[in-house]
Amino acid sequence: MSFSADVKNEVARSEEQKNCCTLAEIAGFIRMCGSVKLSGGGKLDLKISTENPAIARAFLKRIKSYFGVNANLKIGQSNLLKKGYIYELTIDAENNAEQILRETGILRVKEGHNYFPDDISSDLVKSRCCKRAYLRGAFLGAGTVSHPEKSYHMEIVCSSPTLAHDLKRLINSFGFRSKVTERRNSYVVYLKESEQISDFLALIGANKHVLEFENVRIVKELRNKTNRIVNCESANLDKTINSASRQIEMIRLIESKGGLACLSEKLREIALLRLEHPESSLAELGQMLDPPLKKSGVNHRFRKLEEIAERFR
Repeated sequence: MSFSADVKNEVARSEEQKNCCTLAEIAGFIRMCGSVKLSGGGKLDLKISTENPAIARAFLKRIKSYFGVNANLKIGQSNLLKKGYIYELTIDAENNAEQILRETGILRVKEGHNYFPDDISSDLVKSRCCKRAYLRGAFLGAGTVSHPEKSYHMEIVCSSPTLAHDLKRLINSFGFRSKVTERRNSYVVYLKESEQISDFLALIGANKHVLEFENVRIVKELRNKTNRIVNCESANLDKTINSASRQIEMIRLIESKGGLACLSEKLREIALLRLEHPESSLAELGQMLDPPLKKSGVNHRFRKLEEIAERFR
């Protein structure tokens, strides 16, 4: 089972105590993965689909608890996957589907006519706890989160730009920096920063998986930091070796043409040290001198040697 599915299973098992929060969570879930069908006599049926059995069971229970309605559960083969099942909760007109749609803000009345708005009903998310519950329902309906070992990405897929931007504002009201992007015929609200994703999982109640996420993140960041240090040290070592090779080459040239005896005492001293210690850095060579010399001073002497070597080329 994927990390995302495991997170959803944990979130689905959480229990809401307040009726207002239960309604907000149901509303968020239906908004993301519900559909309305017009039946005979202009009546409305509600169908809610999910590929996660734990989520289906959870909302079967929540709808029964809040609305007193027994939704019909149907299990079928998923059309989106080569294997797997889809779980459909159906509530027909006789079981007050229209009332559920109205209370969840999906069906409203304007100038005496019913209509289906794309936005999130402000009446459902007035308090902080209800905002949190709505986000939990939305994530269970259309959200995914990548395993932190692979990448840092959390998203909720929306059917319209209005819904996506409403959801973005709702998420950002908790201090997040979510963004919206268009993907084919959908609009995706997403988070990419590891700390923000971790905090969002905590917000919706995935506390067990927050710990797993943080453990993986810490190990991953430590490993990346170690790799950067090793790469930096390797690059510095390569640079030292290449520089030392060039310096030895020019010292050998001076030795073959005029001999090191023609050099001043200071230049001869650094030339001999380089020949004796080809692996040492400039700073290390400077510490071998008496008195010790800074890296810049050692580099100055090698530039003088290079000028002399150029005259012999």
